[in-house]
Amino acid sequence: MTTKERILRRIADARMPAEAYPAFDFTPQRFEDRTAEFIRQTEAAGGRAVLADGAPLDELIRQLYPDARRIASRLAEVKSATIDPDATDDARTLCDVDLGVVEGLLAVAENGAVWIRQNIRHKALYFGATALLIVVPREAVVDTMLDAVGHPAFADADFDYGCFMSGPSKTADIEQALVFGAHGPISTTVVLR
Repeated sequence: MTTKERILRRIADARMPAEAYPAFDFTPQRFEDRTAEFIRQTEAAGGRAVLADGAPLDELIRQLYPDARRIASRLAEVKSATIDPDATDDARTLCDVDLGVVEGLLAVAENGAVWIRQNIRHKALYFGATALLIVVPREAVVDTMLDAVGHPAFADADFDYGCFMSGPSKTADIEQALVFGAHGPISTTVVLR
């Protein structure tokens, strides 16, 4: 037996006896007002959340983004859209859009994240637009990420890409300079309808 084999044999023989895992008692966090907590967490992440209360999306777009000229959306109710993101063959054309308006399926109260599933041709719109407006049904606000991953909207496997987004793109360096928009939208607004 070689020295290597002896060492490996001693390691194998020195295994500790298996121990049972400790009991795990977990009670998920619940918020008294999920919508209010979602708004707080979205703002903490540098984003903005708006309760739409029946206001037409085009009216909200004019109020929130009055200078937006190149608006990309495939949502039928966004009549102010000047670009159909599904009509282009080149995803790079979506990287100079002033505002992208997309659908979010879930909003998570604990961290302000929104589940976005790719339902447009090019996911470049989610990250290339200067600003992103995400429309989410108000009843789709869940308490925690655990609730989100168990939700039917998350479990639907008929999509190519999906992500959780929380606020605008941001990065910081060791000198503590926080930069918005380095890897994606400079601003993100979630409209709860």
